[in-house]
Amino acid sequence: MKKQLLPVIAFALASVALGTGIALSQSPAVAAETATPTQTDPMQFARGAKAWANNCSRCHNMRDPKELRDDQWRAAMMHMRVRAGLTAAETEDILKFLQGSN
Repeated sequence: MKKQLLPVIAFALASVALGTGIALSQSPAVAAETATPTQTDPMQFARGAKAWANNCSRCHNMRDPKELRDDQWRAAMMHMRVRAGLTAAETEDILKFLQGSN
């Protein structure tokens, strides 16, 4: 029985470490941070533009949002969330801005 649980436990730990944890493995605080809001926030685009300018320009020349497709921006933002230490809310705001601008 223990040998059968090891792969499941290893998968759960790996997915949590990668930030993609399954819902049952997340604490309520983490689940709330990563949950997608059900209503659209009219200020999300503006917050995203500001966060993009403040965070991304620290290390990058500002790129034209039309340079990448929506799916490419999502992949880039998931990578940069880890590299830049962005919160889930900041990441979603920036993504909303980038996808809304292209």
